[in-house]
Amino acid sequence: MEQEKINSLNPVTLAYIGDAVFSLYARMHVLESAEYRTGEFNKKVDSLVKATAQSAMLEAVLPQLSEEEKDVVRRGRNSRTPAKAKNSGLMDYKRATALEALLGWLYLKGDIKRLETLEKACVDAGEKR
Repeated sequence: MEQEKINSLNPVTLAYIGDAVFSLYARMHVLESAEYRTGEFNKKVDSLVKATAQSAMLEAVLPQLSEEEKDVVRRGRNSRTPAKAKNSGLMDYKRATALEALLGWLYLKGDIKRLETLEKACVDAGEKR
């Protein structure tokens, strides 16, 4: 996809892609880190992909972000989302959306090395919580 098109996408669309990308990364990380029963596996993955965890992850990686990445985060955080925060506060939900938008943006750009670096940093921060 062309950079101009990626940059013009609605941040909620970027977050939609980022949610899928990060969910798969979290599942693979949990799968590789230990052998769990299905229920334990789901619980561990859920602890990494829930909005409160992603909000904390964003705060942890924010100092590592470039200005361009911070702009994507700002767009994601300030976007109007069609969904409501279910199991988290509004600010956690907005920060989680911002993180997912960033991850979706990196994925669509094809910057997989940077994407994986940030995903790893996010999971490391999430596991320290």
